[in-house]
Amino acid sequence: MISVRLAVLAVLVAAALAGCLTYFIPPPPPVTLDLQLPEEMPELRTGIPATIDRPRAEQRADEFLQAAQAILKQDPNAQASADKPPATGHIPLPRKRPIPRP
Repeated sequence: MISVRLAVLAVLVAAALAGCLTYFIPPPPPVTLDLQLPEEMPELRTGIPATIDRPRAEQRADEFLQAAQAILKQDPNAQASADKPPATGHIPLPRKRPIPRP
């Protein structure tokens, strides 16, 4: 079985060797490409219409209200917690419990 000292030494030697290799070996020369864009770009056809008809803001607001009313019809008690006033008094924090000892 390999001892811990030998394993740590092997890792340190491998790291030092990798550091020396990356320091002393020069990087490859940069690659230059002489690419030029064509004079005219081809026309792309994506199938998406150029103009999109968007509903007016009033229609969106009406749809939102209809969706909210549909949700409230499913669960009429969902709005009950919104009617309660927020707590204004002192709210005690939970105390630390002692560690149970056998």
